[in-house]
Amino acid sequence: MKAAINIRTDDLISKVDDRLFGSFIEHLGRAVYGGIYDPGHPDADGEGFRQDVIDLVKALNVPVVRYPGGNFVSGYKWEDGTGDKSKRPRRMELAWNSIETNQVGIDEFQSWAKKAGTAVMMAVNLGTRGPAEARDLLEYCNGTTDTYHANLRRQNGFEQPFGIRLWCLGNEMDGPWQMGHKTAYEYGRTACETGKLMKWTDPSVELVACGSSFIGMPTFGEWERTVLRECYDQIDYISLHSYYGNQNNDTPDFFSRALEMDTFIKTVAGICDEIKAEKHHPKTVNLSFDEWNVWFHSHGTQVEPWSVAPPILEDVYTLEDAVLVGSLLITLLNNCDRVKIACLAQLVNVIAPIMTETGGRAWAQTIFWPFLLTSNNGRGTALKTENVCGTYDAASRKAVPFVDSAAVLSEDGETVSLFVVNRSMDEACTPDVTLDGYRPVEQLSVEGDDLKAVNTADAPDTVVPVVRDITDGIVMPPHSWSFIRFAKV
Repeated sequence: MKAAINIRTDDLISKVDDRLFGSFIEHLGRAVYGGIYDPGHPDADGEGFRQDVIDLVKALNVPVVRYPGGNFVSGYKWEDGTGDKSKRPRRMELAWNSIETNQVGIDEFQSWAKKAGTAVMMAVNLGTRGPAEARDLLEYCNGTTDTYHANLRRQNGFEQPFGIRLWCLGNEMDGPWQMGHKTAYEYGRTACETGKLMKWTDPSVELVACGSSFIGMPTFGEWERTVLRECYDQIDYISLHSYYGNQNNDTPDFFSRALEMDTFIKTVAGICDEIKAEKHHPKTVNLSFDEWNVWFHSHGTQVEPWSVAPPILEDVYTLEDAVLVGSLLITLLNNCDRVKIACLAQLVNVIAPIMTETGGRAWAQTIFWPFLLTSNNGRGTALKTENVCGTYDAASRKAVPFVDSAAVLSEDGETVSLFVVNRSMDEACTPDVTLDGYRPVEQLSVEGDDLKAVNTADAPDTVVPVVRDITDGIVMPPHSWSFIRFAKV
């Protein structure tokens, strides 16, 4: 299959915000307990954090991690995760029908983040709590004054502020499953007043308002308009959440889901601009796609209620999942003029690129690899790409291009990173890449004959990037995703 990919280094989309390669840790299942925190593990440090997991997180080069939820945050009392660990309460955690021990809270998580080379994107509870508690948490984390919550942090052993700059104003508040579920007007007013108090407390923070929980919500669209009308002055971003699945085992249709993500992004950006114009406001509200991933394998999984860290949502990812994740990353890069933050949900054990055995091994899932290659090579300035190729009709959408791509020019201009997906099920693609002044020097491909292949603790390298010989040109195998590095001539 022939295709053409045309790139010009002077045809720019935007500088890529490093936070596009963020992730997410929620107090859900074994993400925290048995995931990043496992004090009985032989590789645990003095705080109980697994060094093998930290090493895998560092390899992904994740600049920001959203915490502590997710649905969990809508019933969370942040004070429970501070101070003397022996005095912290065990609580019923209603979002996931579990017991929360509170042995990890913001005190510990901000320390873990430093060790993992990342920053905290903190979420506040606007479900069962409100503006006052959110402002108190901000003072606890960032306060420098001689006042109660800043002094409480000091008493707990942290003289220096945590310096958390990015804050989520709640989570999925239009979802009936959410504790403290609100109408758009109720949430918009709460977000406005919370944002006002938080920016009065620390003017340096950036705030993310909740968008609709996903594009299929009956509230989608009007929720965003109403919320933005109420809190536009206070916020900097609005969130998008979306998960993608192959429940019907229709791989060509599954591979088309990146087009759905693209439509979602452009629709929400358009609504933001609509309200900007309506308000005659000088500020542009950008997007935080702070939950995205493949998620369907674990739907319907049952666990014992009211247990500690039960194995919830532990999807085992396939090769085809990895190809789609790579394709979704292409979509995020091509929309980086509006999507400034994105969080692969989640990071460890729960619908995650990293898996562990509690007390045992850790390994990289298939989706680890396209994320790693894009995160480590996709920093710089995104370039527009023109893809000339055939199309196919999938079950849920027509005219799906067989080839999609994104290109990023490095900060020094010496290299261009090209990320390409070949959606064809049976034909290799030999693209003719036009990029004046650069030549291809390296290709790594996520590929294989078995689309259902997985990585396990016993066979962790079943799906890993394949180094391809490009002496005679670039070849993308069927149903594959590739990273190709071009060097300046």
